[in-house]
Amino acid sequence: MRKADLVAAISDKTGVPKVDVLVTLETFFKEVKNSLAEGENVYIRGFGSFVIKRRAKKIGRHIKRNEAIEIPAHYIPSFKPAKVFVEQVKDNVDNLPADLSNKES
Repeated sequence: MRKADLVAAISDKTGVPKVDVLVTLETFFKEVKNSLAEGENVYIRGFGSFVIKRRAKKIGRHIKRNEAIEIPAHYIPSFKPAKVFVEQVKDNVDNLPADLSNKES
């Protein structure tokens, strides 16, 4: 499901015009990004948490020059689904036929 599909589905289910749904979603995404950029995690009960994870310093390899490079410690955004969310997906996906459960969108 893409963003346009999500907007259409929400609009159909709520009766809210697609333009308003799109503005709401874009604002939500912007607020999550801004919060994480400021070092603040976002917790949504029953859905999950958008959190900041610290990656430790490590040694990588520049393949073209075949030399080791140091990748400094850095922070990345991450999503941790709520237990209820994980269980719902696990229960529903287990019931799908094998060819549909591996479908990529």
